[in-house]
Amino acid sequence: MGNIPEETTSFVGRRAELALLESALEDHRLITLTGSGGVGKSRLALRAAEHAGGRTGDRAPEWVGGPGGAPGHAAEQTGVRSGSGAYPDGVWWADLAPLYDDRTLLITVSDAVGLSDHSLRTPIEALCEWLADRRMLLVLDSCERVVDACRHLVGELLTAAPGLTVLTTSRQPLDARGEHRIDVPPLPLEGDEEILQLFRDRAATAAPRLCLDDPGTAAAAVQICRDLEGIPLAVELACARLDENSVEYVAELLTSRITSRLDTLTQHTGWPQRHRALRTAIGWSHELCAPLERLLWARLAVFRGDIDAEDAREVCAGGPLTADGVTLALAGLVCKSVLRKTGDRYRMLDTIREYGAMWLGELGEEKLVADRHAAHFTEVCRQAHAGWTGPRQVAWYRRITDTHPDLCAALNHLLAHDPETAVEMVGRVAFFWSCCGHLHEARLYLERALAGHRTRSPHRTRALWALGITTMLQGDHEGAYRLGERCTTAAWRDKDPESMLSAAYLLSLTCLMMGRAQAGFTVSDRALRSRPADFFDSPSQLRCRLVRIFSLTALGRLDESREEAMELRRACLDRGECWTRAYADYQLALIHLLQGKPYEAEAHARSMVSGKEELGDSFGIALGLDLLAAAVAAQGDGERAAHAYGTSQAFWRMVGHPQRGTPELAAVREECERRAREAAGNPEYEEAFHRGLVDDGGSGLARALRGHFPER
Repeated sequence: MGNIPEETTSFVGRRAELALLESALEDHRLITLTGSGGVGKSRLALRAAEHAGGRTGDRAPEWVGGPGGAPGHAAEQTGVRSGSGAYPDGVWWADLAPLYDDRTLLITVSDAVGLSDHSLRTPIEALCEWLADRRMLLVLDSCERVVDACRHLVGELLTAAPGLTVLTTSRQPLDARGEHRIDVPPLPLEGDEEILQLFRDRAATAAPRLCLDDPGTAAAAVQICRDLEGIPLAVELACARLDENSVEYVAELLTSRITSRLDTLTQHTGWPQRHRALRTAIGWSHELCAPLERLLWARLAVFRGDIDAEDAREVCAGGPLTADGVTLALAGLVCKSVLRKTGDRYRMLDTIREYGAMWLGELGEEKLVADRHAAHFTEVCRQAHAGWTGPRQVAWYRRITDTHPDLCAALNHLLAHDPETAVEMVGRVAFFWSCCGHLHEARLYLERALAGHRTRSPHRTRALWALGITTMLQGDHEGAYRLGERCTTAAWRDKDPESMLSAAYLLSLTCLMMGRAQAGFTVSDRALRSRPADFFDSPSQLRCRLVRIFSLTALGRLDESREEAMELRRACLDRGECWTRAYADYQLALIHLLQGKPYEAEAHARSMVSGKEELGDSFGIALGLDLLAAAVAAQGDGERAAHAYGTSQAFWRMVGHPQRGTPELAAVREECERRAREAAGNPEYEEAFHRGLVDDGGSGLARALRGHFPER
């Protein structure tokens, strides 16, 4: 298991460094690959990680053809298992390149290893416990901006997890205890074979009909590689120009460019003086870009993650660069290897991004573009919030996930320059984050925003509500109830119907979780009766209807609860809404189980798990798997119930809770285990449960989701 990024181009050379690194992984628990930007640290780490994880092949990271850049963060686990058995719990990759401060380092690493903690523990406590009994390799790529925090984190993790090995890449060592450092040099120029092979491979991609057999052309290729000092990224940038220029012409331009205006620029901006070849290659690529391409390159430096074309148009258009001009310039930058297109998004290497940021400063546009970036992603959050009840709900969850680094960057900018808008933005995005396991991050930004701007408004009330939901999901019901009371008071001051329904939802759900079902019903029912409206009039209208159904079930009013749940489920299916529909299925599964209808319960539980999987909601998946196991146990299939129950326990571990949910679930779980053990026998139950617990999460879910969904 793991999340090693995929490769898309050939891996060239590095046999000695790879052998040295693989030997070091056997003898040391902390290894750091050091070297300048563009030299190939990430690529070497990726190849070593693939070998450690048992993956073979001659592919390269999704980002770049050759060494010199972060391969990017894989959105899905790859299911790689260790061929050697050295890392039975997998090889995991955390891309730290988007981080510009250390506040979200722990959260980034937790996300990378599959931990979406919902508890009140500190992130470091949760991560240490998650890794404590695992034998795995963790790769932290691009540590240089957060090197001090990485040193502290790695020390804590290696102490807590004796089976953990950590491989880091950085432009400087961590200077941590027990660190084994390997310097990654440029590809060797002696003999020219490795660097020339890289040149041939990348030239063939850029200009497939180019022939290097001519002695003059071959000599020019050698000259290019020598002028660029064997730095892979520099060679790749040069090869990108071969679709329009001959090898001889490129060599002549580079040779004549020993002293350039880039050198003058670096003297005034602090750009590192080492490896003039890389500066030359990037600066030369910059000079050969059209003026509007150079302008876009600079403005794109404000982005932290992969870039969507529409986001680029909204943020970067302005002055001579029109929206259509952005589209054309994106294509031009891809052709020049300044950007790489991955699916429908664009990726920029950190080294190239730094150069763009340097030029953005020279243009005097840093604040202007950062303001545009923050304003745009605030608008994205407004649209996502408005679209939460609609047919594109799942797409909005994915959009929020895809733009996560940029949402954080925008919030950081707003917290410093526009606290009022920061409160609005975090109040709109925090519920998405809470549903997708980013509870610590949501709480961090909510508390910072609320502390930084105390003026009363519906936006502040929404942020208070979101903080209450986050607190409740972390298990602090008393704290959530107090926030619910504050939210109620604020909503009455606002005289805003949505705020009042939101406060009622928070209070009623918290009451329900505290075992006060009648209070939960009274609060939600009163709020709905005082503000009658269509199901989809607002997000809180839906949520209040849902919590009223939960309360009816907890009170034993099962027929009423089933009728309301079926009506709500039908409405959500017609609308294409997923989150509420999944919880309606959850309630229907529980109701059917309590009424002695295990087959109907199984179908609804499977439907619930499927919906939560679409949203990336590990907490909801765990809840659904518990009910699925109980329904299967009630049918007398003990081994299948035990496996589903083991899979649910794996997800409960992922969210940091032994088991959660409304109080009546405790009895359901106990009965599930008793029936499954009775049907399967203790040894068979334990074996099936263990398989579900240790199996790859995707495989366990696939088994759970087999079967037919309930009819409408």
